[in-house]
Amino acid sequence: MPPTTARERARAELTAEITDLAREQLATVGAAGLSLRAVARELGMASSAVYRYFPSRDELLTRLIIDGYDSLGEAAERADDPTAAPMTRWLAVCRAVRRWALAHPHEYALLYGSPVPGYRAPQDTVPAAVRVGAVLGRVLGDAARAGLLPPATGRSTGTVHPDVAPVLGGDHPALDDAVRARALLAWSSLFGAVSFELFGHLVGSVADADAFFDDAMRDLAGLVGLPDS
Repeated sequence: MPPTTARERARAELTAEITDLAREQLATVGAAGLSLRAVARELGMASSAVYRYFPSRDELLTRLIIDGYDSLGEAAERADDPTAAPMTRWLAVCRAVRRWALAHPHEYALLYGSPVPGYRAPQDTVPAAVRVGAVLGRVLGDAARAGLLPPATGRSTGTVHPDVAPVLGGDHPALDDAVRARALLAWSSLFGAVSFELFGHLVGSVADADAFFDDAMRDLAGLVGLPDS
């Protein structure tokens, strides 16, 4: 619900200023160097005033992480066209994730880079963190319900937690534990490919980063059984 009173609007505006300045800090000092005192100085406020909005650095980090996951998730969701073919949908979502990462490298590094010493992300971050996986899972689930996935193998690996099933396509006979394990591998491999590129590990290894990424994402789609059309 959007703020309705003048006080609520003022608080929302200042909270946004604080988080905007904190995101700028990510680009200069990194997540480990994030400082509420430095943010307060930039705002021309006493640090005690900023602590009324974010009582600790960790709470500010949590806000930045949730905002980052939500922004990335929204990009993935916008890219998905449920009327398109499964492979087309899959590639569109993967490309949207890559575009977001390349446009927001410091936020991406906060989400998928080195852990911040002394910080442990709370459960509050989980719903936002799984949004991309949920979009990929929806593509997979829709393909299963349309009869476009091969029959389930009947092999249970027992490696995927039951709580992940609703994210990775929901319940369907074609979505057994082995398929979900491959879907989880594809989900994590998407971010592995993006991270490898973003952090400079593909330099000198590929001639065309766009084509390499698309080929890799097609291979991952094939891994989970999506038809190549």
